[in-house]
Amino acid sequence: MRTAAAPASHPVHRRHDIDALRALAFLLLILYHVGMVYVAGWHYHLKSPHAAQWLQWPMQIVNLWRMDLVFLISGVSLGFLSRGQGAWSLLRNRSVRLLLPLAFGMAVVVPYQAYAQGVANGLVAPGFGTFLLRYLSMAEPWPRKAFDGAGFGITWNHLWYLPYLFAYTAMIALTLPLWRSRAGRWLRQRFNGLRGWKLLLLPVLPLLAWTLLLASRFPPTHNLVRDYYLHGLYCTMFLYGYWMGVDAGVWQELERLRRVSLALVAALIGSCIALRFGAKGMVCGLLADAMRTLYMWLAVAAILGHGHRHLNRPWPWLRWANESVYPWYVLHQTLIIFGVTLLAPLALGPVLEPALLVTLTLLGCWVLNDGLIRRSNWLRPLFGLKLRRGASAKRSASVAMAEPAHRKNEGPDALVSAAQDHFP
Repeated sequence: MRTAAAPASHPVHRRHDIDALRALAFLLLILYHVGMVYVAGWHYHLKSPHAAQWLQWPMQIVNLWRMDLVFLISGVSLGFLSRGQGAWSLLRNRSVRLLLPLAFGMAVVVPYQAYAQGVANGLVAPGFGTFLLRYLSMAEPWPRKAFDGAGFGITWNHLWYLPYLFAYTAMIALTLPLWRSRAGRWLRQRFNGLRGWKLLLLPVLPLLAWTLLLASRFPPTHNLVRDYYLHGLYCTMFLYGYWMGVDAGVWQELERLRRVSLALVAALIGSCIALRFGAKGMVCGLLADAMRTLYMWLAVAAILGHGHRHLNRPWPWLRWANESVYPWYVLHQTLIIFGVTLLAPLALGPVLEPALLVTLTLLGCWVLNDGLIRRSNWLRPLFGLKLRRGASAKRSASVAMAEPAHRKNEGPDALVSAAQDHFP
């Protein structure tokens, strides 16, 4: 029986906190990418003349944990989705949900980003139609610095998360017998059985090992190949989420430790700032790596603990957010780049311009998603959403409300929570 996978002592309930954290994490991603336009000294596809040095501090504080949190939540979703599914069924489902939007996004959504960057760099001639034909044909090589990914002829830009997530999902799916074996269950139980300081410290050790071994040799590339440092971090966080999945005890412990982890996060931020302006040298470098890695895990733990405490309820906006987060993720960066090209000639200044850019991006995501994508069965799969089945689907959904949460497969795809098949 499908319910056999869940111990009787750990009943499965719909995890509204994971749904909410997923939506909030991707809203943060949109704001972060807007910030990339204005943070001085950081590379981005287009930069504003109003770039500010002070933005590096808040951006760095967020950057150290934002994608790690996303991959952990994605692992949580896989932990629920894999219950009662075989390896090939799980892999087939994830292939459609991840690779189809990736292919569509690379062919239709992302090209404008490459075009705008290439024109701004003076290495692509104006004329989007001509650019698109050459981009899709991949017949002629682009100047290497024309746009990010020009060396490959085609780029996925912000959609890099999808192939990474598919790779980690495939790894788990193809080794399901291992994870369901006695040794695999023992390893999961040992992790989920961590309590107190052990839960706040021991998960850091593998992450720190990847940092010390790989960070200097394999800097981040987001090209999937030879991106070993990021794979070490993200795949480990994904595995942590997969293990945590339906286990009630580890989530209760994260909630109990939420104030401690948050206080330690604040202390580490202050210490890292002091370290940046203080001692230098090899020892300091190793200490800084350890502090950054510890900060990353504690920040994720604090967010999960506070989320479990305060967000685990059926918020009125949650159903809409669940079905909107994937399309918004696919669309947002192209809308940001379009907004930059639209607003830059107006010289609106360092306050009005970013405010309008955020407004245009959010408004564009909402109009395209609610006005077009969610209404069209042709477009829904291309943005990771399930087909709408009209009144019959509504009847099925109301019946499903009476079923255990782990048997529900209704909903769009987005980071997902408790068997709520919402997204990567």
